[in-house]
Amino acid sequence: MKTPHHLISLFAVLLAAANLHAQDPVLLEIDKKTISKSEFENIFKKNNRDSAITKADLDEYAELFINFKLKVAAAEEMGMDTMPDFQRELKGYRDQLAAPYLVDRSTTERLVEEAYERMKMEVRAAHILIRIPPDPSPEDTLKAFKKITGLKSQLKTNPDKFGELARTMSEDPSAKTNEGDLGYFTGMQMVYPFESAVYDAKKGDIVGPVRTQFGYHLVKVDDRRPARGEVRVAHIMIRVEESDSTSIQTAMRARVDEVYQKLSAGESFEALAKKYSDDRSSAAKGGELPAFGSNKMVAEFENAAFSIENPGEIAGPIKSPYGWHIIKLIERVPLQPYEAVQKELQTKISKDSRSNLSKDSFIQKRKEEYAYKEDVKMLKPFYTAIDTTYFKGAWEPNEKLTKLNGTLFNIADTKYTQQDFLQFMQSRMRPTRKIIPIASLVDESYAAYVDQSIMDYEDAHLEEKYPEFKALIGEYRDGILLFDLTDQKVWSKAVKDSAGLADYYTAHKTDFMWKERAQYDTYTVQDEATAKALLKFLKKGKSQDYILEKLNAKSALAVKVESGINEKEFFPYAGQVAWAAGTYGPIDMDGQLQVIKIKEIKAPQPKDFNEARGIITAAYQNYLEQEWISFLRSSHEVKLHKEVLYDIQ
Repeated sequence: MKTPHHLISLFAVLLAAANLHAQDPVLLEIDKKTISKSEFENIFKKNNRDSAITKADLDEYAELFINFKLKVAAAEEMGMDTMPDFQRELKGYRDQLAAPYLVDRSTTERLVEEAYERMKMEVRAAHILIRIPPDPSPEDTLKAFKKITGLKSQLKTNPDKFGELARTMSEDPSAKTNEGDLGYFTGMQMVYPFESAVYDAKKGDIVGPVRTQFGYHLVKVDDRRPARGEVRVAHIMIRVEESDSTSIQTAMRARVDEVYQKLSAGESFEALAKKYSDDRSSAAKGGELPAFGSNKMVAEFENAAFSIENPGEIAGPIKSPYGWHIIKLIERVPLQPYEAVQKELQTKISKDSRSNLSKDSFIQKRKEEYAYKEDVKMLKPFYTAIDTTYFKGAWEPNEKLTKLNGTLFNIADTKYTQQDFLQFMQSRMRPTRKIIPIASLVDESYAAYVDQSIMDYEDAHLEEKYPEFKALIGEYRDGILLFDLTDQKVWSKAVKDSAGLADYYTAHKTDFMWKERAQYDTYTVQDEATAKALLKFLKKGKSQDYILEKLNAKSALAVKVESGINEKEFFPYAGQVAWAAGTYGPIDMDGQLQVIKIKEIKAPQPKDFNEARGIITAAYQNYLEQEWISFLRSSHEVKLHKEVLYDIQ
């Protein structure tokens, strides 16, 4: 007799459930809530990565984990996880943690590798820029495009005219003086479309038009060389400007020459920088500047700095638009290995326009994963129902449009309707000067709505797709609850509960004791004769005021006195002065002649409340926490399965 198919299916489900339970057994039960072995193990191993696991370690951490879970349960019982402030804080953390999951990691990795490879090479280029307004109309874009293509036509027949055209036609203001020359630069220093155009070209090529956020560019690649990395230098600057008179120019040149002569005679670079450099921000540091690479300093200074071969060597005097410089090389910093800069490049790329490539790739892959389907015919009513009042922020949909509810597209099993898109368009409506054709408005809005919907759908399902993300969010959630409730029950309570704190101190005074202490005066004297006179006065029992009046009569610097009180382990004269009441000296302390008078050795005694307020508060907080944990343990049923605990390896 054959077993019915539905019984086979049921048996398979039950078997799978049994296997799952066996793979991840229950480790801990608090009341009716269970915590799995994997949840504990993940957190335990995250905090114990480098040591062998022992039963003692597991027992100790299990106790901490139970306390942690009891506190979280208490916060949930109080409804703290439903409070708006908590929800807002958790969302902020979730948004940060979700970001790496909402990009195409393979594309991001490719972009990081591409940027690193480009950073190995420096390119010198010049450009001609025709600007486009921030919110260009089609007419603005077309006008700029025609102008840039006209310039390119001229260069096809006469490429040597590039500098002249840059000086006379470029809308980059600096081109009037530098003929569009941008100097040497490397990867991640220019906007991505411009960078890509330059790095894809060869020396001598003129490429473009290249569209960037600034407008259209024609670019001439003048040179390519291996990256020089960075240098750290110090400099002494004597400020002089081109507008200064001839006499000032001459005087400043003489001044820098004199400083250079002092350096040549062996005087300290750092000391001379502090004394003579007009760059006050670096002078205080002995002239030292932060590390810099190509295109970060004016050309004259940069070229001189990179021309120095060995650390400690000096170049100069060098003239720049800011004045005269003497430069000392401190360190050459080559391009770091890929692994050392990978994370930094990832962060930079996430804030760079090239991150859009990763986003676009991510959205396309999600469309395929979720069987994205669309019916663009459903957009037709929007083309005719929207008018130019939309750009004034005053458009209102007609009655027909508000009743349409056809499906525009599907993401997995979720439908996105005409009404959903209508609400999206209304949410984006605001007064603007940028007026575009209605068809373009609808198409751009629809594309943005599709992208946002896919991103939102993926974001909403991250916990289902990625168990490690779900676990991480759970840790953050519990951590926030723990912090907030512990602050309420322990930390802030101990600070605000002044009566409870005072009572705790009274009951535990002997926990906050001074050890044996010396109370003493330290007299710092200018010479041995003064020290001898001082010792005579001390032995005769003269007062401190009397001594200072007599010995400082001729010079206010003869004697100064400071009083102190310290336990033996902190006594600054241990080994030189006997731990007993009396007078000692003179002794040499760091080149200063001192006479010490120990006035009294105080017996151990409790610290005054104000003397020990900080450690009393900390002890009271610990007391409150232990009392709270005892209460939680007594009011909840806790069952730890030690056979599961000890199975962790």
